[in-house]
Amino acid sequence: MRSVRPAGRKAVSEYMGHADPALTLRVYAHLMPDSRERARRAIDTVFQHAAEKEDGPQTAQ
Repeated sequence: MRSVRPAGRKAVSEYMGHADPALTLRVYAHLMPDSRERARRAIDTVFQHAAEKEDGPQTAQ
């Protein structure tokens, strides 16, 4: 389901008789081996952008 767009996930879920796309993703998550790596990269990007900002609370000075 990795390559299926979000709108397509709902259609696949309905076709398979699942109550919602989240159930389909939970059932078939083991078929998406790169999902952890993609999640890690996404989180790294968020923290990298946050670290680059100069505004915000200054701690550990």
